[in-house]
Order: sequence, then C-alpha cells, then structure tokens
Amino acid sequence: MSCCEKSGDGKKEIEEFKRPGQKKVADDSIQMGRRSVGKNDTAQVSPCEIDEKVLIDPRLLFVGSKIGEGAHGKVYEGKYGEKIVAIKVLNSGDTPEDKATLKGRFIREVNMMCRVKHENLVKFIGACKDPIMVIATELLPGTSLKNYLNSIRPRKLDLRTTISFALDIARAMDCLHANGIIHRDLKPDNLLLTANQKNIKLIDFGLAREETVTEMMTAETGTYRWMAPELYSTVTLRRGEKKHYTNKVDVYSFGIVLWELLTNRMPFEGMSNLQAAYAAAFKQERPPLPEDAPPELVFVVQSCWVEDPNSRPSFSQIIRMLNAFLFTLPPPSPEQSPELSPEAEAVPTVATSCGEHDTSPSSSSRKRHKLSFIRQLFVPKKTTSNKGRE
Repeated sequence: MSCCEKSGDGKKEIEEFKRPGQKKVADDSIQMGRRSVGKNDTAQVSPCEIDEKVLIDPRLLFVGSKIGEGAHGKVYEGKYGEKIVAIKVLNSGDTPEDKATLKGRFIREVNMMCRVKHENLVKFIGACKDPIMVIATELLPGTSLKNYLNSIRPRKLDLRTTISFALDIARAMDCLHANGIIHRDLKPDNLLLTANQKNIKLIDFGLAREETVTEMMTAETGTYRWMAPELYSTVTLRRGEKKHYTNKVDVYSFGIVLWELLTNRMPFEGMSNLQAAYAAAFKQERPPLPEDAPPELVFVVQSCWVEDPNSRPSFSQIIRMLNAFLFTLPPPSPEQSPELSPEAEAVPTVATSCGEHDTSPSSSSRKRHKLSFIRQLFVPKKTTSNKGRE
C-alpha cells in the first residue's frame, strides 16, 4: 500500500508500510507526541481537534498483512513498539469535500474511542494523523460474531452462551450511551470474539455520533438489515436524507442481533438490503421468532425492535432483564457442550443449557412467573401519539 509525503527540506519520502520487523513506516522527521493517557485524563479538546496525548509516534508503527477492509478504510495486523495491534488506515478522499468529510470522521472516531473504556469495547491504543490517518487498537485473535455464527450453522448457540454474548454486547452499548455516544452500526460484523470464544468486544466507531449532534444527522449509516426504521422511514430511501433519531436506534439493532443469537439465521432472509429496509419501515415486518423460543427472550427482542423508539428499553434495562433470565437457568450439564445447543443436531425443540424444556404444569407456572418478573423490569414510556404506527 503506497503512501507518500511531500518531500522538502531534507524530508524523506514515505513509499509504503512495511511488515512487522522491517524498518521504516513513517518519516523520521515527523514529530508527534507519544501516547500518554491516564485512566482519569479528561482534558477538554475541541471536537475539531485530536488530543495530542493520544497521538502515537509513527516511527514505532509497523504494518503487516491486511486483515479487513471496509467502506472507509483498510485494517492491517501490525505492531506498535512491542505490542501486536490492529491498524486501521482510513481513506483520505480525492476531492477537497471528501478530504474534509473523512478527516472530520477520523477526528470524531478518535475522540470517542479515547474517551470510553470498557472490557467489552476494543481497547484504543493511539492514532496518527500525519502522513496518513491511522487508528491503532488491540488486535483480537478471535473471529467476528458473523463468521462464528456462519461456521456453526445450522447449529445454534445454547441459551447460556446466547445470554452471555448478549450481555457483553449490551454492556458495551450501555457504556457508549452513558457517555453520550450512539454507535449506529451495531451488527455481527462489528462484534469480535475473544481468543477463547467466551466473550465479545464491540469495534468500529466509524459511524458513531455524539448524541448532542444527532438531531439532523444523515441516514447514511450501517447496513439496512440492522438499522432502525426511523433512520430511513421516509417517502424514499435517498442516501444522505436528514432524519431525527436518538440512541434508541442502537436498541433496535441490538434486538436484531439478539434474534440472530437465538436463531443463527440471517435477518430478513431472501431479501436484499433495500427490501429488508422497506419491509421493516413501511410494512412493520420483523424477522420471525421461533415458536419454541423462551418467552422471556421473545419479550426482550420484541421490546427492542418495537416501532416507537420511545417504547424501547434502555441498555441498562436490557441488562437487568437478561440477568434476570440468566439466573433462572439451571447450571450447565458437564456432558453438554458449553457453546452449542444439541437441538440442531437431534430434535427440533429448544434445549436449555442442561437439556430440553420441562413441560410439566409446575414448569409452566414457573415460566409465567419468570416472564411476569422480567416484564416488571421494563415499563415502556407512554407516548401521546405515534403517527407511524397502525
């Protein structure tokens, strides 16, 4: 990958990034601050600037093989000093307008990533703004949730693993929302498993926004299958159309992801992205829930993807509901796989983490009690009107 800096006054030309272990990445004459960010660093920085404390020395950054590519840049495996890192190299744009837009997106992403820290958010290492825009984060050796689910299909996750993954995602999102950040692109592609495949971390703040500036943001956000209808529910689906929305767009996306964890299927199967958007926004369609899914989780999913954003729960409420359900599950059986439900390989009934659901009258009574308890944890706000609902 070529990347050149204008030469002059003895400055060297940057020809390309090198693999880890090779010598040169950036111009030796570029002077940038080393990263020195303490846990409680709260220096005020203009939203149009990057805190100098999070800038890293490009001379210590070595880039290896490409491991991913998106609409706004490429991701490489690399090293920063002795650390193995993921290096996101952002596109710089061709026109002055594109350059300004992409630079603004880069600054926004860096400022948000260095502000939030959570065990379920990918760890931010630092950034470079010259000669090119680069963001370095921890490198997770695990695969994406999307690839993982594809690899085990048609098998499903067991309930304990489903809830564990869902809680990791909800906690990450709760942290973002507590810091006034809307992710806007929550989907399995942006969720990475840790090396032991027991936990999930959220990545990619490229489309994230501050809540204070979302009143008239564009609908040019994440993939339509996971996007909340209010982001594009207009007469047309023109790219860049202005829309009002809140952080509840992330809650809708979470509902779709939770449905995927339960079913291990693609949402809106058989539809294109635009067909899925039309079905969700104009026909109020949602992916079909399995008839044998636990009613407690059905309630959570349906609460998240309800049409009225004000009627969706917050992530703190989602966490309480999921924990309430998790605590009712029996302990896992030693002979059962901790990750996969046996139901996809044997019989078409949902299995809990220690076997099939009990269908006795006493069990039905317990289920009703659990669902009633979970419903009490979330009472949606009443709205005076909702013109978009039937």
